[in-house]
Amino acid sequence: MNRQIQALLAREAQQFRLPGYQEIPNVGLYLEQTVKYLNEFLVPLGAEITPSMVSNYVKKGLVSNPVRKQYDREQIASLLFIAVAKSVMSMENIKLLFTMQRQSYPSEIAYGYFRTELREAIDVVFGLKKSMCSIEEDATGEKIMLRTTTIAVAHKIYLEQCFAAIRREESGAAAENS
Repeated sequence: MNRQIQALLAREAQQFRLPGYQEIPNVGLYLEQTVKYLNEFLVPLGAEITPSMVSNYVKKGLVSNPVRKQYDREQIASLLFIAVAKSVMSMENIKLLFTMQRQSYPSEIAYGYFRTELREAIDVVFGLKKSMCSIEEDATGEKIMLRTTTIAVAHKIYLEQCFAAIRREESGAAAENS
């Protein structure tokens, strides 16, 4: 893979962002609205969520039941985490991580940590930064596990983007030779 493609991948990665906790709608979104909102942020990562996936996460107790069939900010933030983390973690481990998080941090703070860690991991893996900010010496186990999760996710995204770029490059070369 040439440097031009790597630079393109880095530019695309630079455009990615998750919403801040306060930016997530708290008016209550119906299932279809929730899925559409989530996918706006997930598709650039190569992830996607469906209504049946959301329903399964509720059934499994990963996300609380919607109130009057509407999902609030906390549920949407949890769904963003699940959709990103499920590519490198089992649902059982995500549930355990949520249990640990709820004992240590309110949802808004936990989501903020997740958002920051994912952004930093993507920046480092895609070559936009040299290294991640150091984690505090007294960091909780949850924070260290979160960092490890986001690093694994960033590496997986990078590899998938590289393979997709190589396939595009190969199919373009094959089309030229035809």
